[in-house]
Amino acid sequence: MTDRTPPPVHLRLNGEKLPEGSGGFFDHVDPVTGTVNARIPLADKDDVDRAVGAAHTAYDSWRRTPPAIRRGMLMKLADLIDANADEFARRGALDNGMPMSLAAGGIGISAEWTRYYAGWADKIAGEVTGQPLQDSELGYTLRQPYGVIGIVITWNGPLISLAMKVPAALAAGNTVVVKPSEMTPFAPELFMDLVEEAGIPPGVVNILPGTAEAGHQLVTHDLVKKVSFTGGPVTATRILEACAPSMKPVVLELGGKSANIVLEDADLATACQHAAFMSVGLMTGQGCAFPTRLLVQESVYDQVLDGVLATAASIAPGDPFDPATLTGPVVNEAAVERIMGMIERAQADGARLLHGGRRMEREGFFIEPTVFADVDPASELAQTEVFGPVLAITKFRTDDEAIEIANSTKYGLSGYIQTRDLTRATRIAAELETGEVLINGAMNLAVHRPFGGIGISGVGKEGGRAGIEEFLRVKSVGMGLV
Repeated sequence: MTDRTPPPVHLRLNGEKLPEGSGGFFDHVDPVTGTVNARIPLADKDDVDRAVGAAHTAYDSWRRTPPAIRRGMLMKLADLIDANADEFARRGALDNGMPMSLAAGGIGISAEWTRYYAGWADKIAGEVTGQPLQDSELGYTLRQPYGVIGIVITWNGPLISLAMKVPAALAAGNTVVVKPSEMTPFAPELFMDLVEEAGIPPGVVNILPGTAEAGHQLVTHDLVKKVSFTGGPVTATRILEACAPSMKPVVLELGGKSANIVLEDADLATACQHAAFMSVGLMTGQGCAFPTRLLVQESVYDQVLDGVLATAASIAPGDPFDPATLTGPVVNEAAVERIMGMIERAQADGARLLHGGRRMEREGFFIEPTVFADVDPASELAQTEVFGPVLAITKFRTDDEAIEIANSTKYGLSGYIQTRDLTRATRIAAELETGEVLINGAMNLAVHRPFGGIGISGVGKEGGRAGIEEFLRVKSVGMGLV
């Protein structure tokens, strides 16, 4: 039987493990039982100041560390993530109810993101820009790190969020101060253990859960030269406002209301399974890039409804420690109340409830996988991110109508297309107003592809070459030839 005892959590600051901070404590609630199972120390402004100071001191030596040495440390960190997969899976279940049966995929992705950016550490180069014979000068560019990066991550995927940000920042030569969510502190604690085991020096990485004041202090601190944030648009707006006076640059990976377009010539069996599991099954729908709007061509609409309903009905929320469980609880009571409110309003707005729609009669924060059909594209359910196990299905006639509906929200993170006609798929992909498009089940969060949205889905990119360029400043140098 898997141990359900939460591990101790500390503020991780300049190589120290502090059992308490100046921000008091947070009562961590087990989403399976709804009861408090741990007290989490919180940083406040003074702790953030110390962490930023430590990162600033460590920056000069870290940026001068030979790139091959940085690469080797990050490669070791990736190996350690793989080697600790079972413990990360256990902590994910403790953090937010992520089923252990599905955790391996996310842990493997996290290791691959770390390896990918480790590989960039010794490949950062400028370019020659001048033409000596014509301009009488030699021009070139330098790509240089910013300094201290402030990182704020949310609760739904703490390990993958860390892996999408920290390795790229370190490979580029920056140091980091991370504020993880106090609701999911257990995986970040293990990640920091492995950072130290990989040989990364004290002060280069600092991780401390904290109060809202601690987050404000981090993003506004004069020694923090850039901010990378994963979360929601409301908090992102506050970060932009806080950074505006100093013109501090930001990367914002925010929410989504991604459309999944099923065309009449798609492999419908596969498309239905994908549509249901990726919206109301995986992570209990608590993912920013999930396809939570399903747009179905009229000629196959009824067939797709039947297929989606069959898959959704087979998904039974349960104990995340049970190997048979594929979906667990939502994160807390506030999430239950928010999601159930949206479900009730969707029914009042005229959407047809096909499946679910109720809070489960058991302890903890469990909601039935919920599927609505005949959803008005202008309704709240079609326009607002639920961040829970709720799928909205809408009918369309033509490709142009599907594109119009898909582009009708303020979000622009991901888009999905299901069709056997790749010429048709590429035409539609070009018209979708999103940061990425995934066709016929292409993998989410593949590290070689830039990931990041437009509109209220965010600013900047993580993944691919663009992901490391977010942590580098370009300096141009001109040299007169005399």
